[in-house]
Amino acid sequence: MANDAPATVYLVGAGPGDPDLLTVRAARLIGSAQVIVHDGLVSAEIMALASPQAEFISVAKQRSRHSMPQDGINALLVGLALEGCPVVRLKGGDPFIFGRGGEELEACRAAGVPVEIVPGISAAIGCAAAAQLPLTHRDASSAVTFVAGQCKGLSDQDWSGLAGKGRTLVIYMGVATARAIADKLMADGVSPAMPVAVLEKGTRADARTLRTLLADLADMIVRDDVQSPALIVVGDVVHYAQALDRLGAQAEQMELNA
Repeated sequence: MANDAPATVYLVGAGPGDPDLLTVRAARLIGSAQVIVHDGLVSAEIMALASPQAEFISVAKQRSRHSMPQDGINALLVGLALEGCPVVRLKGGDPFIFGRGGEELEACRAAGVPVEIVPGISAAIGCAAAAQLPLTHRDASSAVTFVAGQCKGLSDQDWSGLAGKGRTLVIYMGVATARAIADKLMADGVSPAMPVAVLEKGTRADARTLRTLLADLADMIVRDDVQSPALIVVGDVVHYAQALDRLGAQAEQMELNA
């Protein structure tokens, strides 16, 4: 029998994959959840924190293929809550950064369902930190912008001023459209020699950091068989990170020689 009052929907950010980067609140909710509605990018290590009695409902999305459309996800969350079942809606990264958390919040509010937002470390912040790549630096960048690389009408979007000297551009979901992204940026005046980095599976055990120049971005992704999830970072901060790598390598060599 349904309860008189709807249960709460918790929109929880799972971060980029490393369970140690979860907030305390997120870890507690995952561990006590009765029902977890989760995306495909949530790591197995984080899913393992849930109770063995928890029910898992996957609403994984992949490019051009959705196990459940967004309207269906909204209806699922609302329906469970109206039945009196608290729901942990587990999302990779942060719910409000390319996570459609705003749409799910609106649907719950419209149905009179209480919602709590539990922020997570966004993919850009977590993956850049794991790669020791600062997104801003006084000598390289004073601004950073996040964009989605899979949005419709990519070529028609106005990205002017988002990348170039003194700025960092972080592109989510851009692996499949990397050639179009590089062509667009160069057509908008960004130098073909602008350094770029691809942060593949950041914070996870199989993470990779790959670096090249903007003109070579698409070819590198094919050459090195880059797999999602991966972020593309465009800007001079990539050169700064390379300098840090060299200093680290020199320090390790000095320790070996000591």
